[in-house]
Amino acid sequence: MGLDGQEVSIKRLEDIIGYKYNNIELLREALTHSSYSHEMASRHIKLNCNERLEFLGDSVLSIITSEYLFLHFSDRPEGDLTKIRAEVVCERACAKYARKIGLGKYLLLGNGEEKNNGRTRPSAIADAFEALLASMYIDSGMDKERVREFLLPFIIAETNELEIHKTVSGDYKTALQQFVQQTEGDFLEYIIVGESGPDHQKRFDVEARLNSNVIGKGSGKSKREAEQNAAKAAIELFGVEM
Repeated sequence: MGLDGQEVSIKRLEDIIGYKYNNIELLREALTHSSYSHEMASRHIKLNCNERLEFLGDSVLSIITSEYLFLHFSDRPEGDLTKIRAEVVCERACAKYARKIGLGKYLLLGNGEEKNNGRTRPSAIADAFEALLASMYIDSGMDKERVREFLLPFIIAETNELEIHKTVSGDYKTALQQFVQQTEGDFLEYIIVGESGPDHQKRFDVEARLNSNVIGKGSGKSKREAEQNAAKAAIELFGVEM
């Protein structure tokens, strides 16, 4: 697609992503593949390709994803969070996000890249998606919240599809958290309602509460065990498969 033909479609892309650029050249740069930039250079036309934006976009994607996982999967250890993040920000995932908004058809490609199916090649559209994040980040005045508004639906959907609670067998708390977060605004907490026994043989009683409503009860030799058992009871109540 040439520059003239892109003028109308680029406005359409703004509608799709729900963001109006102050500097539309940033969006155009995010869509410019290096093959197109090189072809223009041969005609003595200077156009920046999206590689520098991709570099920044990779970091923006990572920090927003990391914050989401850190806040919403508070019981998962660092190793698990790292593995989950890797799945959510990898080329496969970014290409998937790009396809959801039809990003490939808006790219500026050189003739060779066009003939080699560059509009559907995972690496090309994944790179463009990261560049798109960076362009939005810069254009909004480094407003991470504005990028988060656009990006989080992709991240949440991907973590749901990954069924990450299955990566740790028997982790009922994570499975319940994954189920609960599908409804925005729901608040899940675990409350200790009883302790018994001597210090060397304590027994804890815990209630899992959703928006202050008791959805499961459990007991155990530790707070964690009791919480897991309460979560298991809630999982069974809701019929969530493990």
